Formats: sequence, C-alpha cells, structure tokens
Amino acid sequence: MKPQCDTELLYLEVSTVNGAVSLPLHTSITLFLLSYTECSSFHVHLVTDQPDVLQSGLVPEGLDVAEVVREELPDLVRLCRLPAALEPDAGFCRAGLAVLLRRIIQRTCHLMPGRRDVASLLGFKNTCLKACAEVSQWTRLCELEIPSAVEKHLQNPTDHTFLLPVAVLNLEKRLGEPVKVHNDDKIRRQKLQQQKKNSSQSDSQTNGPSTELGVQEKSQGVELDAALAKLSVDAVPSVSTRERSDIRKVKTTDLPELEHVFAEGLYFTLTDVVLLPCIHQYLISLQKHSPTTLSHLPLLLKWYQRVQELPIVSRAAKDCGMALLSLGTADPCPPHPEPPRPIEAEQKSPAVMQEPFIGGPRPTLTKLQENGIDAVFSPHPCPSWTLDWHSLPAAVNPTEGEMSDARAVRKQQQLNNLVAMVTEMARPGQTVVDFCSGGGHVGIVLAHMLPKCQVRLCDLFKCGRLKLTETEMRNKICLLSR
Repeated sequence: MKPQCDTELLYLEVSTVNGAVSLPLHTSITLFLLSYTECSSFHVHLVTDQPDVLQSGLVPEGLDVAEVVREELPDLVRLCRLPAALEPDAGFCRAGLAVLLRRIIQRTCHLMPGRRDVASLLGFKNTCLKACAEVSQWTRLCELEIPSAVEKHLQNPTDHTFLLPVAVLNLEKRLGEPVKVHNDDKIRRQKLQQQKKNSSQSDSQTNGPSTELGVQEKSQGVELDAALAKLSVDAVPSVSTRERSDIRKVKTTDLPELEHVFAEGLYFTLTDVVLLPCIHQYLISLQKHSPTTLSHLPLLLKWYQRVQELPIVSRAAKDCGMALLSLGTADPCPPHPEPPRPIEAEQKSPAVMQEPFIGGPRPTLTKLQENGIDAVFSPHPCPSWTLDWHSLPAAVNPTEGEMSDARAVRKQQQLNNLVAMVTEMARPGQTVVDFCSGGGHVGIVLAHMLPKCQVRLCDLFKCGRLKLTETEMRNKICLLSR
C-alpha cells in the first residue's frame, strides 16, 4: 500500500533468534505508544531479514504496517540506528527512541488537538526526555540503560549477575525519593490539610483500632487526585480553594513530602510509557525464574500496579499483546549486596574551583587599551568572500527567518566566512555535514552554493525544519537525532 503524502514512514527493527520472531524493546515501546495515542499518521515498516513477520501476531491491529528487508531501506534511514521516522518528500529523518516518541506525541496532538491526555505525556513545559542521554542521567537511565539491562537479563534469566541490574536498582531508588513538581507547595499544603483531617477523624473514632498506616494511605490520595486529574481527556480546571489559616502559616520546609505516583513523580508521562514494556518483560522473567527477587523491588511493583490500573494503559497493553501481571506489592527487603549507583551524582571527581569569567567585548578592549594596544576597524582582508545575498533565493537568506534585522546582518557576516572556507575545500560528489545545525542557515546556504555536493544537517531539536520545506534543493537532507 502506498502511504499518503502527509504520512511519515516509521522504521522499526524486528529480531529473529533461532528462527523465532521477536521485537526489541525499543520497537515494543514505540508500538505501545502508537497504540496508546491511537496515532494512525505513520506508515510502519518492520525491518527484518525473515518474511511473514506480520503473521506472528506481535503487531497491534489497526496500524498501517508493511515489511521491508534491510537492503531496501532508504539511504537516509540506513545512516541512522533504528527506530527512525522519514519524511520522504522533505528529505528529513528523525532517529533515536526519545526523539521518535516525542515526534509521535507531537504529531498526535497536531492532528487531534483535544487529546489532552496525550499532550500531558510530555510533562511540564514539554521537557520529558527532551535532554539527550549524553547530558541527562535520567534520560540515559530510561532510554538506554534500563532497556539494555532488561535485554541482557532476558538473554540470561538464570544468571545471578543480571537478576538485579544496577539500572533497575537505580529506578527503585528514584521511586523512593521525594517528588518535586511545579506547584508542589500548593499540593503539599493540601496533603498536610488532609493528614490533619484524617488524624482528627481517627482520634474521634473509638470503635476499632486506628493505625498510622491507614492515615498515611488516605493522605496519599492527594497525590493520586493530582495525577488522575492530568490524565482526564475532558478534565476541567479544579476550583481553587483557600487553605485554612493554620495550614497557610506552616513553613515550606515543614510541609510533608510528596510521594511518587508514577516514574517522574505525580503525573503519568512519556517516561512511564518507555519503562512499562521493559519492566513488564523483566517482571515476567523474575516471576518465572527467581520470584524471591521481587521482594527487593517493592516500589517498582507498586508503580507497575499503579500504571496498569489506568484504562488507557490496559487498552494499549491488550492491543500490543501484553498480558499485564497482578503481582501485588512486596514488603521491603534488605538491599541487594550490590549497591545501586546514585542517579544524580555518579562518583564525580571534585570540580576544580575556577574564577568566574568576567569578559566580553568591552572589558577585553579596555584591557588592550590599558596595555597600549588599540583595536581599530580595517577592511575585510578577503572581500571576495562576501556573498551577494540579494541574488540568493529568499529561503536561503537569514533575513527571511525569525531573527531581528541587526542579528540577521551579523549572521550574514558569519556565513560569509564559513561558506568561503567550505566552498574552497569541497569537491563535487563529496558530503558536507553541518553538525548542530540549529536553524540550518549554514547548511542551506552551502546546499545552494554546492549543488554537486550532498549536504547533511544534524541537530537535536529543529534542524532548520521550516526553512528546509521552503527550499527546492534536492542535495540536502536533515537528520534529527541524539
């Protein structure tokens, strides 16, 4: 079936072990999110070396799916590690799990603006898993370390070395840490008010025992109420109520801490979507091969039970053939002999104290003048480097972008030097790569000036997407990846 012109091509990897077809965790995670969002604007290609993958029943129904052998992949997709999404008409490719999952959510919200439950997956200010794994230890844990650790465990389920991976222990530790959210002061005061209300009710009851555990469980409803309100598709803003005067007077440092409901804190996010297929397969293996190990992960079991109680999650899991387990919660067990590494600080060497930088053009010029050196303007040593910007297409000129006129002129001056150096070295048939391309100014000008070279723009976030669509140059491609 030929995909529609506005349909992106999604390439997912399929594995075969001893002739049996299986899905890598990254593929399972992507399919689970597609089912969760009910997004049908992607034409899914399963990349495999073995035919009849679609007959294996591993792919949710309702998806537009086809098989493709690795040798027939588009050249742009071959450059990337799967999963990857391709816009064939634009020469634009996204690669990497987190980048791809965020794209699915953004595209779903664009096509279905009313899906508030899908939009909330990106978290506060749409930053969930936005930072790359090289700079964010949390992204690295969720996107790379846990899937990798679970796959190693599944390959050797009886090996005690892989029973409690460090990555899983780090997640268990994270689930026990206090939650920090945008408006946590308000929620913590609501929790304090609920705790006092529950405590007074317990004191007034004379029939039956009153336990501290019961009061604690009731007060946890504040976190749960806040979490479920985010998940409602048709949710309306709650009526703000003013706390009692005694609650308002309590210092922030004396307020009760918020506890985890989901992986990021109070709210169900993309992180939970990434973790669920991984933890699901991991818990199935533990229950089969080492059920006693489950007692080391009480918080993870509690999270797993909480997630599957969401109707939208249970529906998506059923579509993907995931039979969620009912394991209950386990009593805390003494920690495993191998201690988990801390997530926030991983045995970093002490930072060398440095003097704060005080500089910039004016202080620097002042220092030069104090030492008898005067900086004066002089003509450009290579006037031939200056491009005739008025003769270039509008989409190539930075003045057509979103920046101010003054900044656009400085950008032109910067591009004059860069383009001159590259055009002097580049030869027909060569490939020019513009790393961290941002708005794509350098790469787009080079693609125009070097029509016989291929220009590749690589970036984490935007990669000159808007300007690329305005140009008709066929010798440029864009990679959005980590």
